[in-house]
Amino acid sequence: MWKWDAQQAPKAVVAIIHGAYEYHYWYMWLIEQLRANGYDVVMGDLPGHGEVKRSEHIHNESFRDYEVFVNQTLKVAMTHDLPVFVIGQGLGATLVMQGIRKKSIECAGIILLSPWLQLDNTPSKLSGALASMSKIVGNMKLTHQLSLSDMTNNEDSYPELQNQPIFSTHITVSWYKELQHLMREMSNDQIKIPNIPTLVMTGGQDRITNTVASRKWVLQQHLSEFHYKEWPNCRHNLHMEEEREEIFHYMNDFMANILRSLGYIIE
Repeated sequence: MWKWDAQQAPKAVVAIIHGAYEYHYWYMWLIEQLRANGYDVVMGDLPGHGEVKRSEHIHNESFRDYEVFVNQTLKVAMTHDLPVFVIGQGLGATLVMQGIRKKSIECAGIILLSPWLQLDNTPSKLSGALASMSKIVGNMKLTHQLSLSDMTNNEDSYPELQNQPIFSTHITVSWYKELQHLMREMSNDQIKIPNIPTLVMTGGQDRITNTVASRKWVLQQHLSEFHYKEWPNCRHNLHMEEEREEIFHYMNDFMANILRSLGYIIE
C-alpha cells in the first residue's frame, strides 16, 4: 500500500480502490490531481493485481481477500485524523459498496465510478453455465475479452498502458462465480448502504457495465444526499477520458461541498 501527501496542508484523505485487471499506476494522473487540490491519498493493488501479474497471468483470487484488502485500506485512511472519502472504480466500486455496508465505516463521502453491478461484456456465452458447475471446473480458464478501447476512448493513453505487462483479463470459473455472487448481492434492492453522501458516475458509452443498473442502484438506496452523473461521450474508466479534467472538477466539487457542510473552510 502506498501513501501520497497533499502538496499543501491536507483537508481530507482519499482512499482509492481500483478495478479488475488494473493496478495503481493507471491512477497516477488522478492521484496527482488530488494531491494538488489538498488531499492525502492512500492506495494499493488489489490482491493478485499489479506486480504479481508479471509471473501469474490468471485471476483466481478469493473475493474474501479483496474484502479484507478494502477494509485495510479504509483503516489506513482513517489513521490520518482527517475526513475520509473513498473512490471506487469498476469492480472496486462494488467492493466499496460491500465494505461500507458490512463494516459501516464512517466516511465523509463515497464516489463510485462505473460500478460492476451487471456486466454487458461477459467472459463467454458459456461462463454462466460453467460458473454453476464451479466445483467441477472451478480452475478452468476463461478470458474476459476486454481491450484498452473498452476502458477508454482516449487513444492518447493507449501506448503507455500497452507497455505495461500487467493488464491480464484471464480468470478462472471460480473467480467469475464469486464475481456473479457479489454483483447479485449488491444489486438486491433489499441491500442498503449507510446514509453517506454518495456520487455515482458512469459513461454513456460504457461497453463493460450496464449503466441502467448503476442508476437503479443509487435510486433504491435510502440516502439523504446522492448524485448520479452520466458522461455521454465516455467509456468505462472516466479518469482516463479526454474529459477527465471536467470529471475531476465534478468530483472535487462534491467533496468540497461535503467538507463545507462538516465545518471545514475550503479555499
